[in-house]
Amino acid sequence: MTISRRTFVCASAAVPLALAACGSTPASTKGPVEVSQNAEIAALGEKLLALGPGIGPEEAARMAEISIRYPLQLKADWNVTDPPLIHNTKVNMGLRPRGLCYEWADAMEARLRQENFQTFDLHRAIANSTNIRIEHSTVIASAPGGTMFEGMILDPWRYGGTLFWAPTLEDKKYKWVARSEVFAEKLRRAQL
Repeated sequence: MTISRRTFVCASAAVPLALAACGSTPASTKGPVEVSQNAEIAALGEKLLALGPGIGPEEAARMAEISIRYPLQLKADWNVTDPPLIHNTKVNMGLRPRGLCYEWADAMEARLRQENFQTFDLHRAIANSTNIRIEHSTVIASAPGGTMFEGMILDPWRYGGTLFWAPTLEDKKYKWVARSEVFAEKLRRAQL
């Protein structure tokens, strides 16, 4: 193999540039995942703030951060390594400790309630309640006095620990019903 003088000169010039690049101080010490999470937290915070004029900016920012980061902690704690339906099967077989949708929703609600938010109401909702195999639970945040249909879905189960969030009425995958209504209907049917 013959290396031309031109190739050698270009390669020789590239080595110091590459070494200089390796030794330079990066503009940010945050990795791409953290930058992406921070962008997602900021976007969710803005949408939460827009739920109503009474929402506190600090509370919106704090709720957004918890809602994005806490499910990632649960994902690690519960050893979630598969898509949700496969993980559900592993939980039901006793191969994983937790991670069914209602467990994600219970954990999210409990964590958010620890913050004692004053400018948000939390709601619980269930979709597909007449089909036990695909029933799904979530938490919804709204402005104080708002309904769940005026709120923001905070669903950590759908993407296995990566938060899905959207205004309730814009969720094309699920038709949400208040959990209290679903439980009342199930109780009524059980008494027949």
